[in-house]
Amino acid sequence: MSTPTLILRDDLFLEHDPGPGHPENAARLAAVYRDLDAAPPADAVMRAPRPVGAEALERVHSAAYLATLRRSAGKATRFDADTATSARSVEAALAASGAAVEGVEAVVRGEAHGAFALVRPPGHHAETGRAMGFCLLNNVAVAAAHAVAALGCKRVLILDPDVHHGNGTQHAFEERADVLYVSSHRFPYYPGTGAVDEVGRGPGAGYTVNLPVPAGTADIDLAHLYWMVVDPVVRAWQPDLILVSAGFDTFVRDPLGGLAVTERGFRALFALFRSWADAFCPGRLVCVLEGGYDPAGVTLGVRAALEAMEPLAPSPPTLASPVSTAAREVQARATAALAPFWAALRA
Repeated sequence: MSTPTLILRDDLFLEHDPGPGHPENAARLAAVYRDLDAAPPADAVMRAPRPVGAEALERVHSAAYLATLRRSAGKATRFDADTATSARSVEAALAASGAAVEGVEAVVRGEAHGAFALVRPPGHHAETGRAMGFCLLNNVAVAAAHAVAALGCKRVLILDPDVHHGNGTQHAFEERADVLYVSSHRFPYYPGTGAVDEVGRGPGAGYTVNLPVPAGTADIDLAHLYWMVVDPVVRAWQPDLILVSAGFDTFVRDPLGGLAVTERGFRALFALFRSWADAFCPGRLVCVLEGGYDPAGVTLGVRAALEAMEPLAPSPPTLASPVSTAAREVQARATAALAPFWAALRA
């Protein structure tokens, strides 16, 4: 009997409320929960996560920031123009990071064949010492650091296809060689980081891959960049765990995104991510929800990711449109920036 896909969810995540009219609201996750309740994945187990432990948090976040965050528990607090909390927000954030850690533990121990932490608030903008961009704790960074420090992982791959660059995640690992961070994102755009020449520093030089794309980027363009730039790097590196900052604000109808990705694009990307897991770390694929502000788009994206984790995953869709000149230019610039560190890109 095959191991299940683990889905981590909790109505607690619906109680985080950053304020009236905020795009990162409970409706986006509630739509996903309704979809899963109406048609549960056949091979999945759903359960509520436990809160993250202090030791796991302290690998990524400063003691001073964690103290500030805990003082905001139980009340409404504004950290910046975009990032605010309500009475249960800190509790939800601790559970969100806990879900990411629990998903990683389950796949590394062979208890699950893939996991998805369906959480909010999101995490990839949260820096070591501050909340930012709707994010309180950097869920994926906490999980990746835990995998290395506590679970024996040597090469963790973080894939971040959210429309916004994951500045907090990049900064957490940009001087390390045991975590490879890959981000595709609209550029220039919030938060302003993620230029193609940001490739890591010191021991981490070459272990940050940025694919900054223009507004309007579509399915074939994004898939082309992952096939041509990221695939050779991943195959050379051979990860033993894959984490995905699963943002779906690249969706064509997302009110904040400005890209043109469809359900077919989501399916193509997650099929590629699954193929890397199959090749190097079978079953060790963990997704953690990030952005996505059109509830239908988030629902389609989550389904695409979960389908890619099924024991017999569906074949990836064919993306027939021609690759744009803009995407080929990003490919050339990214290849040039990374080729000094990866022989596979010098061929």
